[in-house]
Amino acid sequence: MARKKVVLAYSGGLDTSVIVPWLKENYDCEVIAMLADVGQGEDLEAAAKKGTAIGASKTFIEDLRTEFVRDYVFPALRAGARYEHDYLLGTSLARPIIAKRQVEIALAEGADYVAHGCTGKGNDQVRFELTYQALAPELKVIAPWREWDIRSREDALAYAEKRGIPVAQSKENIYSRDQNILHLSHEGGALEDPWTPPPENLYQISKSPSEAPAEPEFVTIGFEKGTPVSVNGKALEPVPLLEKLNELGGAHGVGRIDIVENRLVGMKSRGVYETPGGTILHTAHRSLESITLDRETSHYKAGMAIKYSDIVYDGQWFSPLREALDAFVDATQQTVTGDVLVQLYKGSASAVARRSPHSLYLEAFATFGEDDVYKQADAEGFIRLFGLPQRIRKLSERARERG
Repeated sequence: MARKKVVLAYSGGLDTSVIVPWLKENYDCEVIAMLADVGQGEDLEAAAKKGTAIGASKTFIEDLRTEFVRDYVFPALRAGARYEHDYLLGTSLARPIIAKRQVEIALAEGADYVAHGCTGKGNDQVRFELTYQALAPELKVIAPWREWDIRSREDALAYAEKRGIPVAQSKENIYSRDQNILHLSHEGGALEDPWTPPPENLYQISKSPSEAPAEPEFVTIGFEKGTPVSVNGKALEPVPLLEKLNELGGAHGVGRIDIVENRLVGMKSRGVYETPGGTILHTAHRSLESITLDRETSHYKAGMAIKYSDIVYDGQWFSPLREALDAFVDATQQTVTGDVLVQLYKGSASAVARRSPHSLYLEAFATFGEDDVYKQADAEGFIRLFGLPQRIRKLSERARERG
């Protein structure tokens, strides 16, 4: 009888490195490791060799960077998605594309199971498993953190040490990190106390604002139908464009946030995020929409963005509602073409100028000087009609008081 096959979403980090031998010990199965390159900047070849050394029968390295930025990061940008106002969804957006490729490999390899290294307390387990269900519900799921006796990362370190598995974490460097081309997140360790400020040595891809250049830097972002296409007048493909903005933003300390967020599973958690390029893009995109979207569409889209963010955060990327909202977003972005000048300075990214061939801003209407297109006296009638409900309410109250 053929041994069962498991395709593991493998990173080479502590959790998934421990999972490879654990699966073999507890499921007597063949483990196939899949490494997804979503721009984390790690030596994936070395991680793949390590995966084989600790027991994986095969290792796949999948370059998903272009698809990730083009089909996940940019659509979320166009939608204006920011979970609880601040979080730009770096981890949330990466999980569905990783799980999608994992499913594709599992089906091609004739695997029986898919496995992940997400804890039973976090959001990522939901994001992985909802993708599995949406794309291949026949695959069985193994989630070791919900099964094994390991209860902490200290336990995982002990397990790895006992079996001679090399890992980068230590008892002194116990932070849980997730990095991709959009962001770097930090959780755990000293951050579990929300009264403890993040130590400066926590940050990896952004300079401290206090040590950033004393002079501001200006960068121009070009958009076509809501999608960023150029930096400082130079056309760039999605991956190099985001890499360039990460470099510029990181040098000026842009994109750091320290938040306590509401996890889907019901608890609050603290996360420190570095998202330099994404912060610049959201600032520029929002500014360009300010001159290309009418008031009603802009306001309605802002409300929709909250729901869109929840969908992404909750792991429902492959859902009919997300697809329907994308159709709405696409319609709103047809005129969001133009350029935005962003100032980078001491941790901030500020839009200071914007232009578009579809701009709804007309100086002839906006000026406080004399003009022939807006008769200020017309405002009297407008205000009287606009305030009619309030007038009627007060007149009715008085009539009732008079009896």
